[in-house]
Amino acid sequence: MAAANRTVEDVMSTPLEMVSKDETLAEAAATMRDSEISALVVSTDPPSIVTSTDLVAAAAEGHDPTDRRVADVMTKSVETVPPNLYLEEVAAMMTTFGIKHLPVEDGDDYLGMVSSTDVTSALS
Repeated sequence: MAAANRTVEDVMSTPLEMVSKDETLAEAAATMRDSEISALVVSTDPPSIVTSTDLVAAAAEGHDPTDRRVADVMTKSVETVPPNLYLEEVAAMMTTFGIKHLPVEDGDDYLGMVSSTDVTSALS
């Protein structure tokens, strides 16, 4: 399939891993490690996200990952994308908003996550 015709659905990671805002950073890190991913959607309304970068920043600031909660470091009210969005449009969104992960949403259902790594791999 030509890169110009690829959509989010073609490259997104599934299933989507979610975490509660009340979980500790250590629990979120374990979920990321076990699932071999670098971002989790936080089950808030609207959705939020916590990334490995957030966890590293908290550690660098000296915070105890067993004491701090996901709610302390998550990015609130994140952008989402539909599964049929073309990757060029996703790349433009990531550049415009300075983000590396976008939850994939179809109506009220979360289907997966698309990352800048997914987009780069597909477009190269």
